[in-house]
Amino acid sequence: MLSSFERLLFIRRVSIFQELRDEFLVKLASAMDELSFPAAHTIFEQGEEGRSLYVVISGRVRVHLGDRDLAQLEKGTFFGEMALFDAEPRSASVTTVETCDCLTLNQLQLIDAIEETPEIAVNITRALSRRIRELNGKINTYEAQLKSVAASKS
Repeated sequence: MLSSFERLLFIRRVSIFQELRDEFLVKLASAMDELSFPAAHTIFEQGEEGRSLYVVISGRVRVHLGDRDLAQLEKGTFFGEMALFDAEPRSASVTTVETCDCLTLNQLQLIDAIEETPEIAVNITRALSRRIRELNGKINTYEAQLKSVAASKS
């Protein structure tokens, strides 16, 4: 369990919270809950309703669709943010690879945070754009591999 000061120092280094005022970060850090998950634990499944964003304090999680891994996330990364913006079901599942501690921020806390400090929405949008670009790269690589396999069979 992180102390209040350790929590503040930690979230200050998370990309979506960087460049935000310390007064705001102190309030945000104190509002976030800390959760621990054992290894091989499903934090949430694709299709579930989502109301929280998670920030990895320690350990590692895998983001996946069934057996296909989309990403592995470690300390200082976050996941679950899409559901906070569109109220749609989770688009992927997240399972711990090893024992994992996370901070959580719920939808109401995030809305309050954006109203007080709109920069957080810009930071999340940048992170989402980066992730979409990474996934597009993976899709292009996968399609090229499929075409290569198809061509070698002809």
